[in-house]
Amino acid sequence: MEKRWTLTDADEGKVDALQAALRIDPVLCRILVQRGVETFSQAKKFFRPQLSDLHSPWLMKDMDKAVNRILSARDKGEKILVYGDYDVDGTTAVACLFRFLQKWYPKDLLDFYIPHRYREGYGVSRAGIDFARSEDFKLIISLDCGIKSADMISYAREQGIDFIVCDHHLPDADLPPAVAILNPRQKDCAYPYKELCGCGVGFKLITALAERLGFPEDEPFVFLDLVATAIAADIVPIDGENRVLVHFGLKRANECPNHGIRALIQLSGATADVRVDNLIFMIAPRVNAAGRMDDARKVVQMFTAADYQESLLFASLLHAANSDRKEADLSITEEAFAMLEQDERHLSRKSTVLFRPHWHKGVVGIVASRLIEKYYRPTVVLTRSGELVSGSARSVRGFNLYEAIHACREHLLGYGGHFAAAGLTLLPEQVPAFALKFEEIVSGMIDPRSLVPEIAIDAELAFAAVRPTLHHILCQMEPFGPGNPKPVFLARKVIDKGWSKIVKEQHIRFSLSQGGCTLSGIGFGLAHKFPLVASKGPLDILFTVDENDWNGQKSLQIRVIDLALHGGVIPPK
Repeated sequence: MEKRWTLTDADEGKVDALQAALRIDPVLCRILVQRGVETFSQAKKFFRPQLSDLHSPWLMKDMDKAVNRILSARDKGEKILVYGDYDVDGTTAVACLFRFLQKWYPKDLLDFYIPHRYREGYGVSRAGIDFARSEDFKLIISLDCGIKSADMISYAREQGIDFIVCDHHLPDADLPPAVAILNPRQKDCAYPYKELCGCGVGFKLITALAERLGFPEDEPFVFLDLVATAIAADIVPIDGENRVLVHFGLKRANECPNHGIRALIQLSGATADVRVDNLIFMIAPRVNAAGRMDDARKVVQMFTAADYQESLLFASLLHAANSDRKEADLSITEEAFAMLEQDERHLSRKSTVLFRPHWHKGVVGIVASRLIEKYYRPTVVLTRSGELVSGSARSVRGFNLYEAIHACREHLLGYGGHFAAAGLTLLPEQVPAFALKFEEIVSGMIDPRSLVPEIAIDAELAFAAVRPTLHHILCQMEPFGPGNPKPVFLARKVIDKGWSKIVKEQHIRFSLSQGGCTLSGIGFGLAHKFPLVASKGPLDILFTVDENDWNGQKSLQIRVIDLALHGGVIPPK
């Protein structure tokens, strides 16, 4: 699929001013300005994050109420249940708070609860509250969920159970009747940073409790590797406070990791330093697989285990579940591709809706993402769930998926989600009508440009500028992620040196020249574009700057993201 290339603008006056202050390559200054770094002091904070940059937890609305209620529970000898969602954000949040409470709260008055993905679904469940009532818990602390659970929290209140909600999802107009709600997205919450994940909000509660209890200032920092994992997996912006948390979380993951993180790193086969990509592609899938394939309770057991061997036992279960998940993912994706390739009508549609009753419910969201990678259109993948049909939806950039599904509500029993992803439930006989309605809504709403994937280009960069000094500063811009993506560069009129070749049938090993300067590199999944390379015509390429480590010898290389004949996508200057 061809992609749109878009050069990102930057205020030239601000770029010049920053270059004068920092005295580094103007290209780097352009990238910094694009990311909101415009002054020397902002650059200092960006390049040298400090834990002292973290905001006081007491700035968050209801923090005093939450801390007072927990300390009151200790004084009264009440039982506390730590309740969290079954994904990475929820389970890491539960593990952090549960371990912290165990340090000073009577252990026999503590437990945790992770709802079963298929029996209970997302959020606070009636089964969870009934469990708390049967075991005489008087306080539930929900993490990464609860803000949308007004009915269930009202039910808990009727049973004599108080709730503290720690969440980061957008609140509704009617808030749940909790004794405290910690959520920086509340309209009247003065907390300066709004992009915390659920685990981040839980970390703020831990920080406030530690301060009130007189613990050492660095006591909460032992949890930063789990917080960083949650931030990376939940795809929240890695800027502002999240950047500080991830920076120091990675430091802890490499120097003194949680037993569970260490075990998952070992099982995933990672050998170099842990980076954000490792958290996203190695740690997060194994954690999520537990809930997708079975029960996510074992994730918390892994992260809270007393020693490494116990953690390794649970990590092995997660690793096996992830292998099962990958097998199901692969077979369903192949079947889905075959269905679409055999359906000529799909070529003219603006959406994709697929249903097979035997598909595994735990991977339909992943399959939807795979379909978007190939066909790039709003996608819904459905399967049978008991007597009903349920599934997951994923969007393309710039299209409000939740709004589109909301417009199809006449065919649905239930739905929920946000701009980019959603879940839905419907009767089997409603599937054809829903598919027609969804196509009608998407066709009427979507901007045609949103059906073509876009690559944002940070700046033009000549091959001659790809030097160790530039790479060194690029490395200091990490951690990369949403809000601070890895810089993508454009090079024009690049010529193949004659040594480029296809490797493993899918990729291209490049040897490219521009203005007498030659660089080698790799382009994953670009083998279908090799005829352009072989044509010997001048190329425009998009690339990132990487370091190749081969047999202990390090050298700079480029990773080619896309290529085209010169002027074919980005017009010549």
